[in-house]
Amino acid sequence: MEIINRELIDFKERKFPEEICFRPIGIIHTPFKKLKGIPIQSSMSDIKGIIEIFHEYQLGLKDLQGFSHLYCLYFFDMVKLPVPLQSKPFLDNEVKGVFAIRTPFRPNPIGLSILEINGIKENKIEVNNVDILDETPILDIKPYASQFDNFKTTKIGWLKGKIKKKIS
Repeated sequence: MEIINRELIDFKERKFPEEICFRPIGIIHTPFKKLKGIPIQSSMSDIKGIIEIFHEYQLGLKDLQGFSHLYCLYFFDMVKLPVPLQSKPFLDNEVKGVFAIRTPFRPNPIGLSILEINGIKENKIEVNNVDILDETPILDIKPYASQFDNFKTTKIGWLKGKIKKKIS
């Protein structure tokens, strides 16, 4: 069925949600058993891992093998809420607003990594560039397409001149 033909809530009945709940679609297996030593970004990692998609979602993997990379959205399940809205990032000594840094300590502790797909076998996706703690719940995966997802940036804020390979 085409997206425009899917059943939606009538616009007049639409209400802004007070709370949003998600169920994990899988779990990631990585060599990172503790927080110390994890690369701070997936682009700075050459570590391999396996995303295990739960069997009830396995059919959703159809045709994913045709892509080289994927977006992986996950839940920072070890973060205790509430979190401060400002903190010091790894790459600077000055406090920044949470929405200007990539800390796991966020009001909604959701992580995003771009991972290289090495192979798919049944419900397991072998990935590279992992920067995720072992046994982290996976919320969603989406194919990465550079024609849609790669923008030439003109500003990188406080990160200018500070990007370097670093681990936590």
